[in-house]
Amino acid sequence: MPEAIEVRKVPLHSVSDASELAALIEAGTLSADRVIAVIGKTEGNGGVNDYTRIIADRAFREVLTSLGTRSAAEVKQIPIVWSGGTDGVISPHATVFATVPADRAVATDEPRLSVGYAMSEQIRPEDIGRTAMIEKVAAGVRIAMERAGITDPADVHYVQTKTPLLTIDTILDAKARGQRVWTENTHESMDLSNATTALGIALALGEIEMPTDEQVMHDLSLFSAVASCSSGVELDQAQIVVVGNARGVGGRYRIGHSVMRDALDQDGIWAAIRDAGLELPERPHHTDLGGRLVNVFLKCETDPSGSVRGRRNAMLDDSDVHWHRQIKACVGGVAAAVTGDPAVFVSVAAVHQGPSGGGPVAAIVDLGG
Repeated sequence: MPEAIEVRKVPLHSVSDASELAALIEAGTLSADRVIAVIGKTEGNGGVNDYTRIIADRAFREVLTSLGTRSAAEVKQIPIVWSGGTDGVISPHATVFATVPADRAVATDEPRLSVGYAMSEQIRPEDIGRTAMIEKVAAGVRIAMERAGITDPADVHYVQTKTPLLTIDTILDAKARGQRVWTENTHESMDLSNATTALGIALALGEIEMPTDEQVMHDLSLFSAVASCSSGVELDQAQIVVVGNARGVGGRYRIGHSVMRDALDQDGIWAAIRDAGLELPERPHHTDLGGRLVNVFLKCETDPSGSVRGRRNAMLDDSDVHWHRQIKACVGGVAAAVTGDPAVFVSVAAVHQGPSGGGPVAAIVDLGG
């Protein structure tokens, strides 16, 4: 049986700052050796050359190495997923997951937060956008579910991944081996990697049947309601974190999920919070949360129709500011208004993640002891 989970959200005071993680460890709230995953937002441009993700990754791993007994090689295996870009009011932060010893965990038979993680097989440049990547991700998700003690896919509420995108170097590597890549546009490959990964998650959880290569990025009726996929230059595997609920693990926390139907769908966020177990009034306000919401995790995508609720917008036509940044700022503002906290996890490039023009939402709440 997996151990109970402690989960805390910490601010980043600069791109290389991990002082709040260190403070939690030094106070005994978390043990460095028990940290099993980190999911965070950094303040870079969110693009292919967003190296703030690498800087933040290094800072957090250095703290875990220096304040724990695990070697640097062991700490390197911990999935630390950074999503770049804190456009608008989104505040840089990280959500840290750690196991809790049985004698410190709140005992309950109710479903409580459980986390499993896995690394996929190596994903080659030519796999991205194709069924080979879908199959590798799906296999990793199944391993992570098993490690979380989750057997029913309905108990999975959030799957956060980080996968490789294409760079000039990896494109040239594929060509040197006689292989063809799906696209040579490195920025487009971010959306492509995320979308392919989401289909792998959906396949593993039984949300869809095995798709074809031709359906990737094209058949928008195929999606996962719990996938949150990011990509970057810093790895060549899929880092997979499965977050769900399991009976018997104990602990104070529970997770729920829903979807936003469009960029303004506040009800989708509230639905995820309710699904996690909080009782709320019919028309809730952030003051009703009572400090019990740990964090919300959202994916978003500009509606390909170029409109929201029948009103035209210019995001897809804007040559000055890419739509990635505009929709992230928009949905970040909506989420912060709901939660009353700008430190929300909002990530872009959500093809096959939630309904087209919207996206999945997960919420973790503290139900106490």
